[in-house]
Amino acid sequence: MEFSPIQYPCDFPIKVLGNTRAGFAQAVLGIIHRHAPDFDSASMEMKTSKRGRYLSVTCVIRATSRDQLDGLYRELCDHPMVVMVL
Repeated sequence: MEFSPIQYPCDFPIKVLGNTRAGFAQAVLGIIHRHAPDFDSASMEMKTSKRGRYLSVTCVIRATSRDQLDGLYRELCDHPMVVMVL
């Protein structure tokens, strides 16, 4: 059995950074909902960078497993609008 410092289920924040452009937040939200269907869209936080070039989207999901988080990170990182996932 693999040791995990994370005890599931837990609230887990995910920050996604992308270029400021139409559809970015909606694309992130779609991916989040595929992996965490119970995520409340109203709790999503968005912040534009100082010069307005980047948009960060933060979602706190209820993580249920390492597999869930791995799949979520993989899909977010593979999306062409995403610059970075933290």
